[in-house]
Amino acid sequence: MSTMYRVTNPATGEVAEEFPTATDSEILAALDRSATTFTDWSRTTVAERAAILTKVSEIYAERAEELASVIQLEMGKSVPEGKGEVGLSSAIYKYFADNAEAFMADEPLRGPENATAMIRRKPVGSLLGIMPWNFPYYQVARFAAPNLALGNTILLKHAPQCPRSAQIMEEIFIEAGLPEGAYINIYASNEQVADLILPDPRNHGVSLTGSERAGAAVAAEAGKNLKKVVLELGGSDPYILLDSADVKESAKTFFNTRMGNTGQACNSPKRMIVMDDLYEDFVSSITEAAKTITPETPGQEGSRLSPLSSVAAADRFVEQVQDTVSGGATLLAGGKKYDGGGAFVEPVVLTDVKKGMRGYYEELFGPAVIVYRVGSEEEAVELANDTPFGLGAAVFSDDIERAERVGSQIDSGMVFLNSPEGSREFLPFGGVKRSGVGRELGPLAMDEFVNKQLVYRSEA
Repeated sequence: MSTMYRVTNPATGEVAEEFPTATDSEILAALDRSATTFTDWSRTTVAERAAILTKVSEIYAERAEELASVIQLEMGKSVPEGKGEVGLSSAIYKYFADNAEAFMADEPLRGPENATAMIRRKPVGSLLGIMPWNFPYYQVARFAAPNLALGNTILLKHAPQCPRSAQIMEEIFIEAGLPEGAYINIYASNEQVADLILPDPRNHGVSLTGSERAGAAVAAEAGKNLKKVVLELGGSDPYILLDSADVKESAKTFFNTRMGNTGQACNSPKRMIVMDDLYEDFVSSITEAAKTITPETPGQEGSRLSPLSSVAAADRFVEQVQDTVSGGATLLAGGKKYDGGGAFVEPVVLTDVKKGMRGYYEELFGPAVIVYRVGSEEEAVELANDTPFGLGAAVFSDDIERAERVGSQIDSGMVFLNSPEGSREFLPFGGVKRSGVGRELGPLAMDEFVNKQLVYRSEA
């Protein structure tokens, strides 16, 4: 089988390393090891599992610089941002280590006299994780930490462009004391997922973070095989600015948030919805910011503009922008790749984006700011909800009651008031509509791949 897993430096387009795709026999052997290990791993105490996750957290913190350098080469993230991702991943493992016992505690139920009833949480078996390239460590942590704490075992198929970080994560688990077979990195193909893993009775569910298209394909296969899914998919998150004492500062906050990870985040603020009286100053400020940012190169971090994840991603992004402009949108900044090769693209500011244009309904996965003008709260809410996605949203106002009133009307899995969207280990993450199903992080993460077993005992 040909190689599909390779490290390609997005700053230059050069291939640095290649990894062979697993053979069918290797995939089946991994399934067998994962299922076999589950028998013993699920019988360990929560405290034993938590101790290992605590050690994983410590290793991430100790190796932050090294781990950040690996993903800079794989998908272009600057080292400072990469270290931030490693820090968050460390916090996630520690959070579930510290809270697993409480989250798994038996839940008493009110019942009839002369009987007791409770819900007991038990692991279900070997799980498949399919993870994306944009946050290579964090995406794995939010799936692996709660499920290993539960006592499940994991097969992890990472993005084809992140094979080195994928291998390192497995090595860290082993170093921390996790039994071999409890977490297995597999360089699987999409066909092997569909034909070998999901139909296999040793697999008990799949979690995917990725695109709408990938989520639909995996969900279809999982459904055909009666497997539970958790899907964290795309987003077109609205940021609503209702009023502001300092419009320039608001624009700066919005722009810096959007440029995080070069705009390659599902919960990035992709649609700026601004009240009419603030609109002109907001657009002027954010356009100025977009025109002054410059590309960074490894070793010269400071600018937040790293390359996109690949040359193909950069080409696709530019095509989306150009098609949107061809449809009648106004381009105020950016719109093309930088000279010199690689996957660097200019930050984009678009206005006058209307229904029917690609930029209106499609997710622009890159440094693009789309600004909409509205004249009322009602119009802001209507526009915010006019999307097939429903991941997150943010509402800003100097009047917190006004922000609350508008935020409560947004159809999304998450809403932030007077705060940019973010991800923390204790905050449940997930969406509605075509942004997926299920929740990760926080106390809800351990309620997904778990057997909530009823235990009923009669005293008579």
